[in-house]
Amino acid sequence: MPLETRTARLLLRRWRESDLAPFAAMGEDPEVMRYFPSRLTRAQSDALAGRADRLFETHGYGLWALEKRSTGDFIGFTGLAPVPAFIPGPGGLEVGWRLARSFWGQGYATEAARAALDFAFGRLELEQVQAITAVINEPSRAVMERLGMTATAEFQHPKIPVGSPLRVHIRYAVSRAAAAQACAAADLTR
Repeated sequence: MPLETRTARLLLRRWRESDLAPFAAMGEDPEVMRYFPSRLTRAQSDALAGRADRLFETHGYGLWALEKRSTGDFIGFTGLAPVPAFIPGPGGLEVGWRLARSFWGQGYATEAARAALDFAFGRLELEQVQAITAVINEPSRAVMERLGMTATAEFQHPKIPVGSPLRVHIRYAVSRAAAAQACAAADLTR
């Protein structure tokens, strides 16, 4: 299991103590947390970072901290995690990401998630990876579609209250072949 991997602009690495303060700032940012049920306290952010990193020890994959290679700045996370058991539908792994607001709109989420998919299909030899988000989360859905993912099902998130605009979620999935095709198509447009 690699402890880190690189893309053209990013270092995907294990979490460091120095990541915790900027990660906590992300968790307190109402725009970053717009499509989540609530913002996170510092303790909640620290616990999430710990769980994200421990996945590497327990599962051989996890959620990498993202570092911008040109500056060394922590910009968020991406990686793989088990689909929670309380989510209806098939289990398996999901790819996810969260970036600090100042790094939105620059292609980092797609670049980082593509590296996570490369790991899933190459190292883990998976045939399919999923992604889950609120239906109203258009920015993440756009990333999913750039990754070659297609919508497979909508569902009511069991941990979000009835009446919340975040309750209706959507599951996307991508096969190894579709991800490779999307990556090749993206390379042709550069």
